[in-house]
Amino acid sequence: MISITSKSRYAVVALAELARSGSDPIPIGQIAERRGMPVQFLEQLFSTLRRAGILTSHRGAKGGYTLARPAGEITVLEVVQALDGVVGEEGKEAGGIWADGVEALRETFRSNTIAEIARRESQESGAGMYYI
Repeated sequence: MISITSKSRYAVVALAELARSGSDPIPIGQIAERRGMPVQFLEQLFSTLRRAGILTSHRGAKGGYTLARPAGEITVLEVVQALDGVVGEEGKEAGGIWADGVEALRETFRSNTIAEIARRESQESGAGMYYI
């Protein structure tokens, strides 16, 4: 009923890595290595996120990716919907408790930003992997 793929989870973790890295472009291979993700998979995700206006790509020797906006302005919901479509449309159509559950999930994703995920990661594991 609610379809959120691993693409979204990986993307949020990778974006948190970018948020913690500062404003300089980070090569995709470096993000993939730090997070133990396949480069090709991350390239596909980042292409979609770039088209959605969440990431900016930079070419050249010092190229890579940066967040298109401050991390505090990019919500988890925005990332999930860019990759997986509108969250929980089927549940909303079903009504009742299903609609309530979908709205609770949407509100959790809406109220958490990439900055918050990066902050939680740093606090919980000394900048290690945070699983959402």
